[in-house]
Amino acid sequence: MEYCVFTEPQLGATYGDQLAFAQSAERHGFTGFFRSDHYLSMGLRDGLPGPTDAWTTLAALARETRSIRLGTLVSPITFRHPGILAIQVAQVDEMSGGRVELGLGAGWMAREHEAYGIPFPAKRFGPFEEQLEIVTGLWSTPLGETYSFSGRHYTLVDAPALPKPVQQPIPLIAGGGGTRRTPDLVARFATEYNLGFPKDEGIQERLDHVRAACERIGRDPGSLKVSIAMSTFAGASDAEIARRAERINRTLEEVRDGTNIVGGPDEIAERVDRYRSFGIDRVYFQLLDLQDVDHVEYLGGEVLPHLP
Repeated sequence: MEYCVFTEPQLGATYGDQLAFAQSAERHGFTGFFRSDHYLSMGLRDGLPGPTDAWTTLAALARETRSIRLGTLVSPITFRHPGILAIQVAQVDEMSGGRVELGLGAGWMAREHEAYGIPFPAKRFGPFEEQLEIVTGLWSTPLGETYSFSGRHYTLVDAPALPKPVQQPIPLIAGGGGTRRTPDLVARFATEYNLGFPKDEGIQERLDHVRAACERIGRDPGSLKVSIAMSTFAGASDAEIARRAERINRTLEEVRDGTNIVGGPDEIAERVDRYRSFGIDRVYFQLLDLQDVDHVEYLGGEVLPHLP
């Protein structure tokens, strides 16, 4: 099993806050530090001091860490042209020595786009499919050859397909709860399928759809990493957990909803073992207060040693 720290910096975090989290996670042996790609706080906190850009942040972290993997969960296709995104991610991969992973999604928060003047098309699945094809196509084009693409949403003509990333391929993460179109895209393009905040009773059905999609195109379902992201509130006591919940305007009862990852080493190990029984390979612990680096320290020092 792999374990990653997953953050939501749009709720309110400086670059320094994120650096502290990433370096603490690296020190304690977490597999990765991942962050969302958003510009509005969603109301859980006041958002101060303001948003940070995901790929600008990850570029800096690439130079201030040594071993931990770095990525987005996930970058919306509405934020960047695929040709530019391919360059950005390949560059950060080189800056990190080959430690980058790209989570890519269709985008969902209309208000965020309205706030910053970012176009938000009503239908985004078509552009999402084309972006997946373009980004992976640019990275895999042999040196000395060019890449062209003509689609409904994007057209590229003789792109030099440079720079090349260190990793071939860069791990690509995709998720979603669709029963056919999303699983088909995951099977074609992704190295990892992410389950975002599901209830236990919905996990198996979603995995069955993705594994069936792999089989339809002759891909071994075992070649696809499966991960889950879940809000996490760790602590040695309910009082400590309640304090962490209060920091994001929630109560102990609200976070102990039977779905979130909550508790100390034994309780969290039990929850993780449940995920492992579904064939899940990686867990993203979503930590929502980026001023609470002690949360990372507790997870890494007290909980991680007890996990499989």
